[in-house]
Amino acid sequence: MTLALSRPVQHALPRVVGADLTVPLVDGRWARYCDLDSAASAPALESVAAHVAQVLPYHGSVHRGAGWTSKVCTALVENARADVARFVRARADDVVVFTRNTTDALGLLARAVPGPVVTLDLEHHATLLAWRGGTGGAEHRVVRAGHGIAATLDALRAELAARPDAALVAVTGASNVTGELLPVAEIARIAHAAGARLCVDAAQLAPHRRVDLAGWGADYVALSGHKLYAPYGAGVLVGRRNWLDAAEPHVAGGGAVRSVGVTADDAVDGPGGTVTEWLPAPQRHEGGTPNVLGAAALGAACRTLEDLIDDAVPAHERELAARLRAGLATVPGLRILSCFDDGPDADRTATVSFTLGELPAGLVAAALSAEYGIGVRDGRFCAHPLLERLTGGRDAVRASLGLRTGSSDVDRLVDALTDLARRGPAWTYALVDGRWAPTPDPRPADPFARDRELPAVPGCGD
Repeated sequence: MTLALSRPVQHALPRVVGADLTVPLVDGRWARYCDLDSAASAPALESVAAHVAQVLPYHGSVHRGAGWTSKVCTALVENARADVARFVRARADDVVVFTRNTTDALGLLARAVPGPVVTLDLEHHATLLAWRGGTGGAEHRVVRAGHGIAATLDALRAELAARPDAALVAVTGASNVTGELLPVAEIARIAHAAGARLCVDAAQLAPHRRVDLAGWGADYVALSGHKLYAPYGAGVLVGRRNWLDAAEPHVAGGGAVRSVGVTADDAVDGPGGTVTEWLPAPQRHEGGTPNVLGAAALGAACRTLEDLIDDAVPAHERELAARLRAGLATVPGLRILSCFDDGPDADRTATVSFTLGELPAGLVAAALSAEYGIGVRDGRFCAHPLLERLTGGRDAVRASLGLRTGSSDVDRLVDALTDLARRGPAWTYALVDGRWAPTPDPRPADPFARDRELPAVPGCGD
């Protein structure tokens, strides 16, 4: 496919690990992997991988060790905390708590919220489900989004006015299904006018656009390292201190306490109890030995992207996204999904979800992988209520672009989808444990098995 839409995208962007990875196809050929699934998990930056390799020899327990490596690891964690705060434009008195991921960060905040929580129905499950069983069993209310952004904001205002006891409004910064951005600063004003705070799930926004906690006027932001070009295992919650200092510890244990004592019991030989003085946040919620490498990696990713996230990254992705959407519009039977009627294309990340005629989404994704070496996502993307509204609950296919993506990747996807729309898959497929899979599938299922070696990789092309 050749599009006259734009010249090939060429921006000075950092490289990711595995940019030249090749993968096997079912017909015996090999192809350069076309990774269009960065919304699920983005590959680590080469600079981040190099930083992790550099710090690995300095292995020591943080905060409480007198050894030199313990001091180095403590500095790594605390410097990473500062890097994250700078990247999200935190206020001077905001606190940065390291967590496992965005879901964990929102679960931590749920323990601290002192009242009802309001969300939209288009949220990722991490935001929809976090508040169940929150502090004192705080009520969770879901507002149905309108067909447009303006109507959605009106519905949110109406809910907050009708029941003005909400303590927190929680919304996504960018839809993980459609890439559409919400007007976070305006939502912050709406929440504050009703006496509520605002939490932004920035997992899908942070890799693509500036997160500006202070500039938005938001109160909390959560994000994941593995979507921000760092390895798996680290996320953060950043925001106002007072709720976090008053909350029960998210993880109780060593490092979260100032002192622990054992109380006596009046009964002879009876059980005693403990009296605990907890530290303030962030240590209060980071009990146990922290994920030092995860924190260091996330901090390194923030440092690398700091000077690129306002200009180079959005410019790269906008051009590619325009090319993708123009190409998809030419594919017979393909329908692109959108949350809103009034959201301009410019207000989207480079994430596009679609259906392809009557072909099952899982079959489309399996064929793209097995026959073309293209990785996409299929399903309902942990956003079941939104997919119920957009497709009647039918699964969809999602292509998400990032730093690894080039113009040729976009063209490969459009060409492959055009083939599938016109002729269907060339291989045979069947449902295996609920997932579409090639039958037979000659590709190695576990290339890292100890008794198996990857075959030599022949020359491969795009």
